Amino acid sequence: KKMTLSGLFTQLPLPIVERRNWLIHQHYIRKDYDTCKMIIKEQLQETTGMCEYAIYVQALILRLEGKIQQSLELFQSCAILNPGITDGVFSASYHNLGVCYLFLKDYKHAEEQLNIALQLNKHDKTFMMLGKVHLLAGDTDKAIEVYKRAVEFSPENTELLTTLGLLFLQVGGTFLLITAISCLKRAHYLSPFDWKVLYNLGLVHLTMQQYASAFHFLSAAINLNPRMGELYMLLAVALTNLEDVENATRSYEQAVTLDQSNPLVNLNFAIFLYNHGDKKGALEQYQEMERKVNLLRDSSSSFEFDPELMDMAQKMGAALQVTENVVWTKPAKDSKSKSNSASATKTPGAPLGTNQALGQAMSSAASYNKNIQLPAGMPPPLQT
Repeated sequence: KKMTLSGLFTQLPLPIVERRNWLIHQHYIRKDYDTCKMIIKEQLQETTGMCEYAIYVQALILRLEGKIQQSLELFQSCAILNPGITDGVFSASYHNLGVCYLFLKDYKHAEEQLNIALQLNKHDKTFMMLGKVHLLAGDTDKAIEVYKRAVEFSPENTELLTTLGLLFLQVGGTFLLITAISCLKRAHYLSPFDWKVLYNLGLVHLTMQQYASAFHFLSAAINLNPRMGELYMLLAVALTNLEDVENATRSYEQAVTLDQSNPLVNLNFAIFLYNHGDKKGALEQYQEMERKVNLLRDSSSSFEFDPELMDMAQKMGAALQVTENVVWTKPAKDSKSKSNSASATKTPGAPLGTNQALGQAMSSAASYNKNIQLPAGMPPPLQT
């Protein structure tokens, strides 16, 4: 007679504490959380709350439901129930404790729990979380050290390599920029069809003013992800610096067609058109930029714009003689901003340099990347 899986587990002499663990696991991975919670409740009643796996999965479900404090308490219970285990559930419990503290913005305790998890059992995700904690706490140097250790432990992890490269890019300096390129090229070698790695390589080469190389990587990224407006914008910046005005114009046109939310795309296009004598087109792009800024402000009261971006927008508005309509004008706290606006107003016909446009291209990527993958305070590039 053929034995079914459920029949096999029924006949196995499993300890009562672990009798339903396999069933809890099956429902959890199927995302059948209601049934999973019902089985967990039965298991905990039978074991008088002493089944650590049931508590662990319940904590995971609570975290998915956004109940961070309750989840945190259950993860702590797991660690207390079985302090002798050095890997598996125990290490994962400390990892998840750290994640809960991270969500609660208690970075000190998050760091402590994640370090304990790494001492018990090294894991790529734990390294990533610990690095993120340091970044959110504003300690970039510690984050770099964590990611260096992570890359030594897992040298073929493209996400770790990319993140380390981006941190080197943020710190700056010629040597670190070269190191950033080295990390990103290694990531590209390991994952040649990851468009985000190509995006970041293009961005680094733009930073180093190696525009032909930037064009190469950005073109490859567009081939893999042809629906992203920011890619066309950065390609246009590279083409502008390569003095290919016709193709730069086409790239900007494609960028504004695809993009629906990033005001930097329109600001860069406005600067480009203004520098090439098309003030009417520049004004249209500037007004579209203002519309996007208003939408962003309406959707999030805490949304903040890059100060350099705001300065450039003010100068662009002054050049187009529409300063009274600028929607993100900074409060007039000092005379410096006033003098900048005044000097821009005095010479409305003066061109806005391509270096400024390049700087804004970098800022545009920064705004985009803070919304995907990455922790607050991170630099322009995209997280893989």
